[in-house]
Amino acid sequence: MQWTIPGTTLSAQRQEADQVDKLFQSMFLAGGLTLSQVASITGLEPYTIQNWVKRGFLPPPQGKRYCMEQLCRIVNMNILKGNMNLDQNVRLMGYLNGDLADESDDLVDDTMLFFCFVRLAARIPDLRENWDQALEAVTSTYREPIPGAREKLEKVLKIMLTTWRANQLKAQAEQMLAEL
Repeated sequence: MQWTIPGTTLSAQRQEADQVDKLFQSMFLAGGLTLSQVASITGLEPYTIQNWVKRGFLPPPQGKRYCMEQLCRIVNMNILKGNMNLDQNVRLMGYLNGDLADESDDLVDDTMLFFCFVRLAARIPDLRENWDQALEAVTSTYREPIPGAREKLEKVLKIMLTTWRANQLKAQAEQMLAEL
């Protein structure tokens, strides 16, 4: 089944969600991405991305190129922005990774968080599945840097999934209302 990869404008097959990391890695074979490429992938305006850099929510690009870690941070924030204000978004990311400008205190890097989220979203499209079983499946390769990190990761993933699904339901309701 075709779907849009959460937080992006990219189409893929839902059953291939476990392979999304390979898709993202292929985008970086020639090096980093430009601001216009990141904006195209995320559907965000370039000034929004620049504002997030300016405010310290992600490190500045190196040589005007964004790395995969930065793209995934942007996509993670984009997933949440529809139903969560920016302060809440930053608070959630900070809960898991401390100071967003300092990657040395991260419990989970942004790429792993995003790839886990995509796999979880593909497994639980309607929130009726068994959360615990799905979370175990998508975080099975995660190794805790400190005790309790897995629990934090799972809490953040649940919040992200609920927010993403709420965004989908809101868009569906708006479409239905427009059709009246």
